[in-house]
Amino acid sequence: MGKRKDFSGYLFILPALVIIVVFRFYPILQAIRMSFFKWGMAGPLYTVGLKNFGRLFIDPKFYQSLGNTFWYVIFVVPLTIIFSIYFAQLLNQKIRGRGAYRTIYYLPVVTSIVAISVVWKWLFNPDRGVLNAIFGLFGLEGLKWLNDARGLFEILLAPLNVEPSGFFAGPSIALCALIIMAVWHNIGYCVIIALAGLQNVPEQYYEAAKIDGASTWKTFRHVTIPLISPTIFYLLITQSIFAFNIFTPVYVMTQPPGGPLGTTKLVVFYLYEQAFKLWNLGYANAIAFVIFIIIFILTQFQKKFIERRVHYE
Repeated sequence: MGKRKDFSGYLFILPALVIIVVFRFYPILQAIRMSFFKWGMAGPLYTVGLKNFGRLFIDPKFYQSLGNTFWYVIFVVPLTIIFSIYFAQLLNQKIRGRGAYRTIYYLPVVTSIVAISVVWKWLFNPDRGVLNAIFGLFGLEGLKWLNDARGLFEILLAPLNVEPSGFFAGPSIALCALIIMAVWHNIGYCVIIALAGLQNVPEQYYEAAKIDGASTWKTFRHVTIPLISPTIFYLLITQSIFAFNIFTPVYVMTQPPGGPLGTTKLVVFYLYEQAFKLWNLGYANAIAFVIFIIIFILTQFQKKFIERRVHYE
């Protein structure tokens, strides 16, 4: 006689499963469906097939927002991880008040991103901002920051009479301001994760390296980095996804939002603009679907070509 199956476990997870299906999977499927229609919130639906995707691939503003987003990701993710590991290494030392320092580093994470954006907007103010005031103390000319559309590489290469344009001009000074704020904001979370990884490294590895006469840098490079590589890989994946989905700082800090000249208009903000300012909901859903595909491809690329360098032992 066969054993009687116990379905009580399924009943326990059923409420959570229903919530996930209703509030996660159904909206995703509905968004994919809507990408094949033309709809402006009011009025009938018009089936347009793949026209929304065709329009997307010839839309220069979409390409500009995508280029801005790539520059944002390329700068924010590595800088965040590098600084996080550095500060985590400092916090991993036996110093007085270590718990207080951890709390201080984590404070930006639990602070409203709107409040943080408002404060940083004031810091970047070209006339009354703290950063330009500090520049003035050293006799340096202040920047327009959030109002400066010049590309970073355009400025750096100007003495060489090289004038890159478009995407190759690099992130604008305004976008660099958003990058600085994002790195500062993200470090708190990443420091805690990196610190957890460092504390899992067995002490005997450091003792063996010390006996072998390894310098501090060599110990860090050949012992610490390989042993916390799973943590670094996790941060790389999650921070890349988070960076692609940035919206609030663009909306709060830039005037007009996405300016100057569209140099801070990131792809999620462009999606919002199409959906809730121009009411092109079908086109906005097509953009959302393409963003999902890009993030998925990027994640798979990282797993295939970077994960092989990760040491899980």
